[in-house]
Amino acid sequence: MLRVGAKREAILRACSITKDGRKVLLHVTPGTKESTECGKELLADLKRRSLKDPLLVATDEAPGLIRAVEECFPLSLRQRCLAQRMRSILAKVPREHAAESRQTVRAVYEAPSLALAKTLSADLIERFSHTHPAAVACFEEDFDACIAHVHCPLAHRKVIRTTNLLDERLFVEECRRVKAALHLCGERPVLKLIYAALVRGAERWRGITVIKFVRRQLESCRKN
Repeated sequence: MLRVGAKREAILRACSITKDGRKVLLHVTPGTKESTECGKELLADLKRRSLKDPLLVATDEAPGLIRAVEECFPLSLRQRCLAQRMRSILAKVPREHAAESRQTVRAVYEAPSLALAKTLSADLIERFSHTHPAAVACFEEDFDACIAHVHCPLAHRKVIRTTNLLDERLFVEECRRVKAALHLCGERPVLKLIYAALVRGAERWRGITVIKFVRRQLESCRKN
């Protein structure tokens, strides 16, 4: 959220990893909130600019954005951001059990295969459902979206299973700058500052390697 004069306004943004492994900034736009309507407007604009259904779309836990992705990109895998999901789960676990719980949940999310992820998930639910019911309920919610990345090549999963590509730290820094720059009044100058910062950040992103074998894997994932 950014403060524009005396008003707080959301900024929606989208980033992508291309077929050749480059990370690019796709879109930055103001939005009144993380609603389905705002999310659909952003994604519809990307489709108007010729973006096809991505192989996988990662979002945070905003229900509006999730519904927007499902409606606008029905052919895409939908991935819940695991960094945010982990924080949500651990917030429901007593501090003395946090380390063990983190390790157990990560083992599920980082399992090398879909079958193993589901086996470990069943073991986790059986083990903790009586002692940490709220955490287990959070873990079970939208589980298939939490492990959607398992369908993709192993070498790429660490990058695609969270929304960390959006670089929240960079956004927080720009919010601090906007707050200090009292002469910035209105949506347009604030948005220009944010856009420039995100472009600078995008220029520093390191791509990922997409060798011929991995490209065939990606093509196979899309067909399935």
